[in-house]
Amino acid sequence: MNMYARANRFFTDEERERIVQTTKAMECRTVGEIAVMVVDHSSQYREAEILGAICTGSLMSAIITALVFHSSMWFFIPLAFILFFPSLLVFKNIPVLKIVFVGRKRKEQAVHERAVRAFFEKGLYKTRANTGVLFFLSLLERTVWVLADKGIYEKIDQETLNGFANIISQGVREGRAADALINAMKELGDLLAHHYPITPGDINELPDEILCEDIKEQ
Repeated sequence: MNMYARANRFFTDEERERIVQTTKAMECRTVGEIAVMVVDHSSQYREAEILGAICTGSLMSAIITALVFHSSMWFFIPLAFILFFPSLLVFKNIPVLKIVFVGRKRKEQAVHERAVRAFFEKGLYKTRANTGVLFFLSLLERTVWVLADKGIYEKIDQETLNGFANIISQGVREGRAADALINAMKELGDLLAHHYPITPGDINELPDEILCEDIKEQ
C-alpha cells in the first residue's frame, strides 16, 4: 500500500485539468518552462518521531503510574520505556502528529532542500534557455517553494518568487490551493512573457502534468 498517496489526490481531476491548461497557456507566451510538483512531505522527521514517542510514552506512563501504582518511580521508568515503542509506531504511521514537534526553521529548511532536489531530479535545469520554474508544494508542512533556473534570475529575483509561494501557501491553508496556484502561475506567466517572450522554434521541454512523487526514506 502506498503510504504517501495524499499528494496524488490533493487536487481533484477538474482542478488538475485547470492547472494543466494554465501551464500550457502560460508557456504559449514565453520561453519559460513551468512545472508543478506536489509531495506528501519533505522529510521523514525522524527526530520528531522519537521526541513525540518519548513525550507520549512518558505522559501515558505518568497517568497510569499515578492511577494504579501511586506515582512510584519504580513503575514509571520501565513503563515509559515499554510505551515508547507503540507510541513511536503511531508517530511513524500518522505523520501529521509529528509536525507538532518540528520547528518552523526545520520545516522551511526541509522543504527548500527537497524542492532543490526535485528541481534537479526532474531535469528543470536542462532547458535550452535555462528558464525552468518549479512550483513545489509540500503538504504536511503546508509550505510552498518557487524555484527558478539561472536564466530566470537574470530578470526576476527570489524575493519575487517567494511572494508567489506565499500566495499559494495561504491558499493551501485556506482550502483553495488550486485557485491560489493558478493565480500565482498567471501572475508569474505575465512576468515571464514580458522578460522572456516566446521565440520562433520554441518547444515544450517539460511535462505539463502535475508531478507527484513519494519521497525516499531519509
